[in-house]
Amino acid sequence: MSKKQFKAESKRLLDLMINSIYTNKEIFLREIISNASDAIDKLCYLSLTDDKVGLDRSDYKIDIIVDKEARTITVRDNGIGMTMEEAENNLGVIAKSGSFKFKDEMDKEQAGEDISIIGQFGVGFYSAFMVADKVTVISRKYGCDEGVKWESSGADGYTVTPCERENPGTDVIMHIKADTEEEIYGSYLEVWKLKALVKKYSDYVRWPIKMDIEHQERFENGETDDEGKPKYDYRMVTENETINSMVPIWQRSKSEVTDDDCIAFYKEKNHDRKDPCALIRVNAEGTVSYKAMLFVPGEENESAFLGDNKGGITLYSNGVMIMEKCDKLVHSYFDFVKGVVDSPDLSLNISREILQHDRQLKIIGQNLEKKIKGELEKLMRDDKPKYEEFFKNFGVHLKCGVCDEYGRYKDFLRDLLIFYTSEDSQITLKEYVENMPESQKCIYYASSDSLKHAMSLPQCDQVRSRGYEILYLTSPLDEMVLECLHDQDGKTFCNIVTDDLGFETEEEKKAAEERDLENKDILDFVKESLGDSVTKVRLSRKLSSLPCCLTTEGGVTLEMEKYFRHGPSEEMRSIRANRVLELNPEHKAYAALKAAYESDQEKAKTLSCILETMAEMMAGCDIEDPAAFVAQVSELF
Repeated sequence: MSKKQFKAESKRLLDLMINSIYTNKEIFLREIISNASDAIDKLCYLSLTDDKVGLDRSDYKIDIIVDKEARTITVRDNGIGMTMEEAENNLGVIAKSGSFKFKDEMDKEQAGEDISIIGQFGVGFYSAFMVADKVTVISRKYGCDEGVKWESSGADGYTVTPCERENPGTDVIMHIKADTEEEIYGSYLEVWKLKALVKKYSDYVRWPIKMDIEHQERFENGETDDEGKPKYDYRMVTENETINSMVPIWQRSKSEVTDDDCIAFYKEKNHDRKDPCALIRVNAEGTVSYKAMLFVPGEENESAFLGDNKGGITLYSNGVMIMEKCDKLVHSYFDFVKGVVDSPDLSLNISREILQHDRQLKIIGQNLEKKIKGELEKLMRDDKPKYEEFFKNFGVHLKCGVCDEYGRYKDFLRDLLIFYTSEDSQITLKEYVENMPESQKCIYYASSDSLKHAMSLPQCDQVRSRGYEILYLTSPLDEMVLECLHDQDGKTFCNIVTDDLGFETEEEKKAAEERDLENKDILDFVKESLGDSVTKVRLSRKLSSLPCCLTTEGGVTLEMEKYFRHGPSEEMRSIRANRVLELNPEHKAYAALKAAYESDQEKAKTLSCILETMAEMMAGCDIEDPAAFVAQVSELF
């Protein structure tokens, strides 16, 4: 028996197949099971026109047999099998696919029918060599009396000989490599490991996958205790069990599966004790056909932004898992959504691990994003408290999405954003504009690190006194979100701390300018006393009852400064706002400052520092030296 060389040109190509195309050794079982499933599919299709097949649909199965002593894993199917010629063509020629040929023939004969065949590249079989140093295939084609044995130890070639096999079908026998320091190949001989791989990658293959599983069984040992009750012993028993689910829950119709069934599936799959706040079920047919079952979790995972703990949608093709966390389906602003998408129309690459062309995936993703948005809008309309809880958990994803790629997705996401207008009310920007009095020209907002503090900012008084609502921003991202949004229905945003509120008449502005000029000397004195801690000191046009406040000039606000302070780079952490101390000329504190300036400038300097610190405290800034502040106040007694 002479050894034959692979017809796909030598060792280098097979090495490429084994070591480069696949990035994860454990998928070898997925590939071999997928081939077995294809073989059963072919015989099942044939049985529709050939009554001699003699098998009912319930007779088909895939067996996984482990022999630890021989160090082998056998995957056995009772599918269509191969002749010697087919074994040479399909196994001796790398990248020639019998499944693809079969599908092509069936498509021509049965135009319009869905012929779902998994393996169409002819390379999945060779993934076995990632974990095996020898692979033996024993097969017999349906309708033939003689079997064939194909055997290879890798790139040095293969042998093909006739053999006996009782029934049609195929055995793929993989002799597992010896363990090395880098890889414990023997772990693949453990039943628990194989079960886990089937559950992970092949749980929804349509045919039953069976294994011998050991269980502990209790039995009566024939003895009794003092009360005459039977005593029990335990023994290990082996049962041949189906270890895959076969028909996935998302493939079933809504009449077969209730929402409660879907929620139970979600909680089991994601180890989540809390119900999801939204369920989305899709059965789409058209340019791209797919089924999807998506869930919006009831709460954020504490480590949701960290690597493997990040959420995501699992991608299947014909029930075979292609990608556990597909980050190409929806944009990052929806990456909290979990669930599954299953499509027979995906353009897979040769390793079935990533997508070769993403046109179909883009179509699916765009449709899913519309569905997700629609479901969230419905939740907002029908159950506002539940939506507010959702936004508390996942609003940061939507806000980041608004700011991402220079605001590219802002119009898609803006209607999902909500903001506080009081302690117990959150509204959308659209609702805010609809509630605006005719006299109101812009959307007012106040930003701080807490709702209570934002509502207590001294600049709020003038706005609220006119009956206008204020948006209270409580997240470091919020100001950047409004900056990206730019406006809502033509109404621009106005920061009540830094922007002109638009309440002054021209006469009032002129009078204020004259007043500033009259007080220039004392304002310059306060600026000199405070040094570089403030950029400017001026009289306020917004304060009514409080003595002072802190505002900013330029593009960086105090809230932005707080956000940048925790940034990843030293350059970002060094960004500072241009602080402006505003003094209320109608307040008795300013009168005291003015009197001290004229009679005791050391005291005036102390008062300047005290007013600055008071303004910082009201703005929510950290006080660098609280003890110094206390000492300064003490000097006044």
